[in-house]
Amino acid sequence: MTFPIRIGVQLQPQHADYAGIRDALRRAEDLGVDVAFNWDHFFPLYGDPDGKHFECWTMLGAWAEQTSRIEIGALVTCNSYRNPELVADMARTVDHISGGRLILGIGAGWFQKDYDAYGYEFGTVGSRIADLAEAMPRITARLAALNPAPTRHIPVMIGGGGEKKTLRIVAEHADIWHSFGDAAVLRRKSVILDEHGAAVGRDTAALVERSIGVSAAPGAVAEELVESGATLFTIGLDGPDYDLSLVRQWVEWRDAR
Repeated sequence: MTFPIRIGVQLQPQHADYAGIRDALRRAEDLGVDVAFNWDHFFPLYGDPDGKHFECWTMLGAWAEQTSRIEIGALVTCNSYRNPELVADMARTVDHISGGRLILGIGAGWFQKDYDAYGYEFGTVGSRIADLAEAMPRITARLAALNPAPTRHIPVMIGGGGEKKTLRIVAEHADIWHSFGDAAVLRRKSVILDEHGAAVGRDTAALVERSIGVSAAPGAVAEELVESGATLFTIGLDGPDYDLSLVRQWVEWRDAR
């Protein structure tokens, strides 16, 4: 499968009133982005640690009603915060609200402040990754059992780069892999992902889209990332202003290609 070049924006739900987030989402869709993501945290990740912040999945339900064209999702849902069956039901519901435009982004979790303040067991990196591995088939099974069923196969995006365990989970379950790092890291870990794919009997080179976050202008990094296999490029934006000028450059680059 050949994946099209797509541009995403992560509207980080921090340091803004919701009206500002709503407006940024409208501007992003009007600009021509392909996907709008938020994130699944309970506190800001930078800036004022006690600044304004909103919850991920209730926001996605609102985004599903506000938008009409773009895909939406979390970059990424923390597996630890909800049991797998609930995640599946939430995803199926937002899938229906949006008319089949949800991406189910999910990861093992890492931000200890969230865990401590909301009463979740933080555990270890290993235990959180093991929990994610155990959750994925449960999510799949619940999606298959729900009535009504999802409107489509909901694409699963898994974020993370652990070479032995996380990329194995990606190989088994993901439609999109979100990588962290530069082109060299993406190339090296893509090879490892495909090795895991061969081990589990899945052609991940053909079936798993490569996604990556970008913060530089496309002229500086885009072609090298494309040569390394990336096709989904996401620009992270912080509140309260959500300046889309860099996003506009990436959309123009996509369209020129």
